[in-house]
Amino acid sequence: MMNSCNGQPVQPVVRPATQANRFYEGNARRLSQEVDSLLRLHSGSAHFDNVAAIIVPHAGYYFSGRVAASAYMSLNPRTRYKRIFLLGPSHHEWFDGASVNTEADYYATPLGNVKVDRETAKALVADDTSGDSLFAYRPEAHDREHCLEVQLPFLQRFFALRSEEVPPIVPIVIATNDYRKLKRIAERLKPYFSDGLASGDGAQGENLFVISSDFSHYPSYADACKVDARTGKAVESGDVEQFIATIEANARSGIRNLATSACGEFAIVTLMLMLDSQHEVKHLMYQNSGDIDDHDPTRVVGYHSFAILYGGKAADRQAFSLTDEEKHALKAIALQSIRDSLDGKRIQRPVARSQYPVLSSKCGAFVSLHKHGHLRGCIGHFGEDIPLGEVVAEMARAAAFEDPRFAPVHRQELDEIDIEISVLTPMRRIQSLDEFQLHRHGIYIRKGYRSGTFLPQVADEVNWTKEEFVAHCAQDKAGIGWDGWRDAELYVYEAIVF
Repeated sequence: MMNSCNGQPVQPVVRPATQANRFYEGNARRLSQEVDSLLRLHSGSAHFDNVAAIIVPHAGYYFSGRVAASAYMSLNPRTRYKRIFLLGPSHHEWFDGASVNTEADYYATPLGNVKVDRETAKALVADDTSGDSLFAYRPEAHDREHCLEVQLPFLQRFFALRSEEVPPIVPIVIATNDYRKLKRIAERLKPYFSDGLASGDGAQGENLFVISSDFSHYPSYADACKVDARTGKAVESGDVEQFIATIEANARSGIRNLATSACGEFAIVTLMLMLDSQHEVKHLMYQNSGDIDDHDPTRVVGYHSFAILYGGKAADRQAFSLTDEEKHALKAIALQSIRDSLDGKRIQRPVARSQYPVLSSKCGAFVSLHKHGHLRGCIGHFGEDIPLGEVVAEMARAAAFEDPRFAPVHRQELDEIDIEISVLTPMRRIQSLDEFQLHRHGIYIRKGYRSGTFLPQVADEVNWTKEEFVAHCAQDKAGIGWDGWRDAELYVYEAIVF
């Protein structure tokens, strides 16, 4: 309850949950369980310290919930945000600008109310000196709009798992295809976006931008995979002109039933106009509705998720090497982890981290054990979420005692075992096998709930072509069939092996 200037109580304005029991569950308990289960699907995925924005789908949770959850779980749970900007398209009303909800004090969902940062919302409108009401409040743009509302239960459960309230939101619906106006919208929002760099050490960050968009609408399953791959690659490029050109090329392609290749196109353009050379767009996940419900593969909708990271391009961050001393330290960590496990001790935090700062770098690693030249165990971890020293310690223990293909290592054979460590560079999405280099790159394939990988050195052990290498990975590791890689997500990475 608030008070007016004369001391009389004023009822807060609450925007109701218009999409409950439509796009998501209307019962609070069942909604919590549903969202939590979707978030848990990505509990082992990498999160990032430096997320400035995410691009998230907004369809019904049954269809796009898993992809949406991948975006929210890319956020570092230790980061503190001051406010969250929600940007999305208008599905019901056309207007030539951006509508900012300056009226609502709260947005309601079955899980409770989410506070609106009305001061920031009003400032965006009040400071608009363009003369054409580029920023304004248009009630009809928000009354029935689902693209922002469906993000709120995910935000509520993500922050609830951290025992926190959702930071105040700034709800913005964008409905202009005028590039000059989108550029002005971006320029107005850019100061808030520039203040959005948040530290992963628990420090107060400023702003997170959540961009709400589905992708291809209503082509066949096969056409959706092709169209969405092109559009996704354009988003990953960070180049707004390439993105717009791809959207236009898709529209001219003559693909049957393709109504749009990105319904949140204008919100995405606004985001991309705010990016600079220090931002990287990282693809997280893709599915379309045909992956979830195949009753009508002739008419599907596509869903991508992305995280926009601040702090340098991937190529800059992948300039990663290890000295001989650091390699020796990692092998010592691996051996000590196995010995500690044989002695019934818990894995200790590597003491060499203070001497070798690289051991605190967050990257993936595989540990392989060989005995007399034959594999004795191999377990690895993808992602950029755990310090390297700890990853090696954990994977060494797992390779020795948890690889289901082999019996646990015994103390008597420890002196006969060689340890091989593969430190992985961050994964990079590719759109064509032309980008894959046999013997240099490892391949990671993901399609729906299935995934699999081959390390780069596997190519040294077999006599396969590039296509056979990827096909074997799809069939033998991901379990999606020999040709399953053709419409799957493909990623490459490199390995420092010693």
